[in-house]
Amino acid sequence: MGTASQPREVFLWMAKFALFTCLLTLLISVLTPWISSFRQSREEHVEFSVPEEEKDKHQKLVRRDQQEQLSQKASYYIENFMKPREELKLKRKMEHYYKMTGQSWKLTEGQRLGADEEDDAMNIDSDGDGSIAKTPNQEALRKRKLPEHVKMHIPKPEQPKPKKVITLPEEPNELEEGVVTVALRCPSGRVFKRRFYKICSSHVLLDWMTKLGYHSVLYTLYSSSPRCHIELNTELSIESIGIVKDTLLNVEQIHQP
Repeated sequence: MGTASQPREVFLWMAKFALFTCLLTLLISVLTPWISSFRQSREEHVEFSVPEEEKDKHQKLVRRDQQEQLSQKASYYIENFMKPREELKLKRKMEHYYKMTGQSWKLTEGQRLGADEEDDAMNIDSDGDGSIAKTPNQEALRKRKLPEHVKMHIPKPEQPKPKKVITLPEEPNELEEGVVTVALRCPSGRVFKRRFYKICSSHVLLDWMTKLGYHSVLYTLYSSSPRCHIELNTELSIESIGIVKDTLLNVEQIHQP
């Protein structure tokens, strides 16, 4: 009877173990989703607890720091690597260009003009006794050197003469008394008319002719009929030279003798 109960006890223990395994599996399958959901909700709660403004502000600060670091690195690279490299390339190109074009003298530091002559002059002055110079260059410089009392006269540039501005008197109304109309027939065939007071200086007619483009040095005025030269003078008025009514005058070129 003892041997018959042993398989039964083994079977009971196996059944209990299987039942325990099933219960444990069921418990794990139920608790695992709940634990994960709880953890996720807690994380979301922590994330939402941080204000959006602070997150944006923090991101902006981070981006600004990154940009400043990048700009500093770029500036350092340009100043210490790019610029010296470009300057060296440009210098080599200029040296090659001057050598190819025969202008190698531009690559030297040069010397101030007349420096050697000044040194020679100082050596001559240091002698003090007017002795003969040792070199032909010093001798030529001694001969070219002027005494101290001789000063070069530099002529002053001539000032340009002020340009004469021709201003004609205001044209009067034709209905006023003492007004005469003068017409000028130019060599081009055009006729210009203008009114003047009879008491105006006759020289105003020459000013008018010059203003029309016919200078009084090359042109003069003649009466039309009979043809005669009109003598114009600042002391004579228009009425004094015989223009007392509307008159036509011809602009003619002065014939050089």
